[in-house]
Amino acid sequence: MKIVGIVQARMGSARRSGKVLAKICGKPMLEHLLTRLNASEKLHGVIVATTFESNDDTLVQWCIANDVEVFRGSGDNVLSRFYHCALTYDADVIVRITADDPLKDPRVIDYAVNTLINNEDLDYVSNTIDVSYPEGIDVEVFRFSALERAYKGAVKQSDLEHVTPYIWSNPDSFNLLNFCAKDDNSDIRLTVDYEVDLQVVEAILYNFKDNPLVSYQDIVAFLRGSANIASINSGILRNEGYAKSIIDKDENER
Repeated sequence: MKIVGIVQARMGSARRSGKVLAKICGKPMLEHLLTRLNASEKLHGVIVATTFESNDDTLVQWCIANDVEVFRGSGDNVLSRFYHCALTYDADVIVRITADDPLKDPRVIDYAVNTLINNEDLDYVSNTIDVSYPEGIDVEVFRFSALERAYKGAVKQSDLEHVTPYIWSNPDSFNLLNFCAKDDNSDIRLTVDYEVDLQVVEAILYNFKDNPLVSYQDIVAFLRGSANIASINSGILRNEGYAKSIIDKDENER
């Protein structure tokens, strides 16, 4: 069984252009993420899946220069990009990773992967349906068979843009499992959409500069004790990008 992490990444962003390669503590954000993903004991490979758009040439060049596997696909249809990437790399199980979450925890990823592969009836495992983890520690793991069914069945723009909604919004067709953390830290924001998010992540990584694989629990404890840092990006709507795409779709269909 081949388990592959697919990192969706692009240089264009309406909220913070070029954030994927933005420097944090002297290194591109993507490099911090890959360091943490490579610490996973379950992933057999990690591929950066970007687009054919010209402004992603810089990202592709960075990946090639740093011996990172890179795949190019559709810019708007991210579901198609994931499907063809998984097909190209013969993935049996896919871990969906977004490049704007540089603090992904490999322990949480491995727990999710183990949960899926140890339960043959499951199609999809995540901690995103009933949220309890900080935003940015989200993880979605699913079988290629589920991805293929989504690719062939999804038609809504929001399903195509965000890869997995077709799966988790059809519980009668897919066997889903959501796992929760012992403590609810869903108010903590560890993702990067804006400049203020970069400031928070930089403060975290600087504090743990000698421990690049710091656990998300230790990060949470640091932020709980550093209200001046945690408040910098507090108040931003969780999953703002997905919420906006739903609103835009509704407006376009009126």
